[in-house]
Amino acid sequence: MKKIVITLLLLPLLGFAQTIENIDYISPFHEGLAAIKKGEKWAFINQEAKIVVDFRDDLVLTKTDDASYPIFSNERCLIAHQKSDVLYYGYIDRTGNPIIQPQFLNATNFEGDKALALKVEKEIIGYNDIFKKDVVSYHYFEVVIDKEGKTIEHLTQLAIHVSPKGKKDKNPPAITSKLISRSLVMVGDENKKWSLKKIE
Repeated sequence: MKKIVITLLLLPLLGFAQTIENIDYISPFHEGLAAIKKGEKWAFINQEAKIVVDFRDDLVLTKTDDASYPIFSNERCLIAHQKSDVLYYGYIDRTGNPIIQPQFLNATNFEGDKALALKVEKEIIGYNDIFKKDVVSYHYFEVVIDKEGKTIEHLTQLAIHVSPKGKKDKNPPAITSKLISRSLVMVGDENKKWSLKKIE
């Protein structure tokens, strides 16, 4: 009888297990979180099956050996938002809040405290008197960013000119550099040759 009373008193404190139904896919756990898919949206659960990032359609999939699903890497997960027909990449934290606003033409998962990204810059090259607006040119650089999204190293010195809105190919421009250690990056060139660059 005493055991039954103690059990009844503890039940409200222990709570009941959460059930999530109609899931299309469950990824392996990575950094303590697993991605789950329902329809076209993804969410993240912790190891107690509690949803910590609710279902959303802006999470970027990472290709693994077995499948493609969103992951957290160093407490950051890639997201992509479309603005004026251009897809921009950023990151959320483990609560689902944007920690780096979507601003890059492409970006990688974090490796340690660094990630690679294509940083877009807009240059005003003139003024159109007829339309009463600036004439602008867009170009981007491959950069290394820190966990707050700040550029810590430019990897390409020459700007690659692009008109993001006029791009027929909807895939993001490729990132050709590769982080190979905490302080070394392989930087590719147009001749498919590599150079090693030390970063701080």
